[in-house]
Amino acid sequence: MLLASRERSLDGSLCVTPKPLRVLIIDENAVRAAILEQGLRDSPAAGPPLLVHRIGHEAADLLPRIAAIDPDVILIDLENPSRDTLEQMFQVSRLAKRPIAMFVDQSDSETVQAAVDAGVSAYVVDGLRRERVKAILDLSISRFRAFDRLQRELSEARSALEDRKLIEQAKAIVMKQKGLDEQAAYALLRRTAMNQNRRIADLARALVAAAALLDAGDSQ
Repeated sequence: MLLASRERSLDGSLCVTPKPLRVLIIDENAVRAAILEQGLRDSPAAGPPLLVHRIGHEAADLLPRIAAIDPDVILIDLENPSRDTLEQMFQVSRLAKRPIAMFVDQSDSETVQAAVDAGVSAYVVDGLRRERVKAILDLSISRFRAFDRLQRELSEARSALEDRKLIEQAKAIVMKQKGLDEQAAYALLRRTAMNQNRRIADLARALVAAAALLDAGDSQ
């Protein structure tokens, strides 16, 4: 998300210039879209400048148009959407990977859960009020960042666990082939990885794959 750029002023000092926050409003209704945009414009002057775009959700090339705009935040207003329209917007949420606030006039618990599962940051039922738009925008960004951070941490934890499993398998292979104990086998793996300028997990992955290939050849 674009926040600021660094530029030199005329006297040579470094100044930070906020970059526009690109907000995409997806709405067929011009009046309701205007309410959303006015709510954004009512935000404090201290915030970043806004660059607001609007498109209709019925567009056949909706996803390419979203990609071309590359918004920082997406606001979707659907009034009383059909199931097909909701699913289309949930698909947008899954693919866009941006903070998304969705406004509907009525909903049910099943649809709310579907919105959460699709990654919608804020699902607002009967809450389209100009004075609430900025707060909902900020909430969407905050929730998206928190969820994104959790996802990265989970991915890193899974990757670390997979690395440890590979290293354990590689140690077992080295212990068997070289007749070494566990400590010596690990030291050999680490030294080899350093000499080859590789991560020890990458070396272990290659060693495990090679051993599996050799075992497959021996079994034929």
